Amino acid sequence: MLRRILVWLFACAMWGTASPQYSAELIFPPEHWHNHSSSVVELPNGDLLVCWFHGSGERTADDVLINAARWNHVTKKWTEPFVLADTPGFPETNPVLFIDSRQRLFFLWPLIVAHKWETALMKYRISTDYQQAAGPPKWEHQDNIVLIPKNIAARTQEFAGPTAAGSGPLAERARQLIAHAGDEYFSRMGWFTRTHPIELPSGRLIVPMYSDGFSFGIMALSDDGGYTWNASEPIVGAGCVQPSVIRKNDGTLVAYLRDNGPPPKRAMVSYSRDNGVTWTPARDTDIPNPGTSLEAVRLRSGNWILVYNDIESKRYSLVAALSDDEGATWKWKRHLDGKPDVAVTDEYHYPSVIQARDGAIHVTYSYFIKAGKSIKHARFNEDWVKAGE
Repeated sequence: MLRRILVWLFACAMWGTASPQYSAELIFPPEHWHNHSSSVVELPNGDLLVCWFHGSGERTADDVLINAARWNHVTKKWTEPFVLADTPGFPETNPVLFIDSRQRLFFLWPLIVAHKWETALMKYRISTDYQQAAGPPKWEHQDNIVLIPKNIAARTQEFAGPTAAGSGPLAERARQLIAHAGDEYFSRMGWFTRTHPIELPSGRLIVPMYSDGFSFGIMALSDDGGYTWNASEPIVGAGCVQPSVIRKNDGTLVAYLRDNGPPPKRAMVSYSRDNGVTWTPARDTDIPNPGTSLEAVRLRSGNWILVYNDIESKRYSLVAALSDDEGATWKWKRHLDGKPDVAVTDEYHYPSVIQARDGAIHVTYSYFIKAGKSIKHARFNEDWVKAGE
């Protein structure tokens, strides 16, 4: 026990220094299986737990399940991957892990009912017994998150109505959105996760979700510790999905979103000033986005970190950026993999970002190279980003 404490104190001292620190490794060797969309958390004992979806494809392959692995903070080694969830005959994707202020582990993921993203059914589990050396946690609660999107018909009409009055493919798409928003089944199905939840000072849990059927974002809200859920209004816009939510000093919530819409390809942003219930229409930022996931996290220094693909097409350049003015500017940037001016067929994408108690920033992301697909883990501090390339 004393040795573990000393090792932990040494790690805290090292990562708390002002010198740049960086290390990285693959969680498992590249393989022919599709391994994608990871999520990472630090456990109270200092270990890491990471999960991702694994199989021969995505929503159309019935063998897709959720795998996980543990990283031991003493040995600095990853366990062999193990199954975290598997419903035979149904693909399961986009898992998310989160530990709340009561030190409960949340595991959230969508089951794809009919091989279309619009048929996603959100499932979740809660555990207080999750710090095993290997294998899955012991779950004490499991349920589904089903949502009735607040005012979705009205918000969709406001967004799509002017376009629907015209003609052509865009007008047809707008009319389809309006029809879907008025359909109880379509509007309530297909909302699912990608990025970490956040917990507000009030205790409200916010789970960012999105729909590929609408290309809108939404928030699942819980004020009773995750046992019942209500929906926010949707975040409407021209292809705004996979929101990552961060909280400003004044309480404003900021959602950065993947751009699934027309050029220019930019990360989109939306704001909420009522703790996640209503959101401004998504608008473009000046942050490049090739139609892929990003994640933003507030660090204990007060700075924000954003990890994203800094190009407008493909996924071969992944960068970490720091802001000291709550996202107004991103003064420091450093690449985790690839470069924007060196095009390759490799892909580094779908980052999951946390800051550990020792100050280290952990990022896991999908790592696709010619030899196969894996999940990569990088560990660094703010000074490493500030040091530049």
